[in-house]
Amino acid sequence: QVQLVASGGGLVQAGDSLRLSCAAAGRTFRNYHIGWFRQAPGKQREFVGRISRSGAGEYYADSVKGRFTISRDNAKNTVYLQMHSLKPEDTAIYYCAVTSTVGVSTSSTQYDYWGQGTQVTVSS
Repeated sequence: QVQLVASGGGLVQAGDSLRLSCAAAGRTFRNYHIGWFRQAPGKQREFVGRISRSGAGEYYADSVKGRFTISRDNAKNTVYLQMHSLKPEDTAIYYCAVTSTVGVSTSSTQYDYWGQGTQVTVSS
């Protein structure tokens, strides 16, 4: 089992930047691909991006491509979501999750363990 703790959320203004962290404990972190998802009030959870086990491969939703970057530090068992040029529509609870599924995993059902989420609010 893998325990994940997401942090770094907060209230920012449109155009600001924010970095979220997801710290992992438990089974070997480096064996998993890591995904970020978000869920806005009244909406379904949506895929934000994913990084491969090694950190060499990244994939992003069109809505965040060019603004968000995922990185990981396997030595620290931590993955990061750097967000730039934030928009009010980025307001959501952000979740990190792990998967061992090969290939790009954009569905939440493909992820095995989830963090508790961290709130990001972007004011206009």
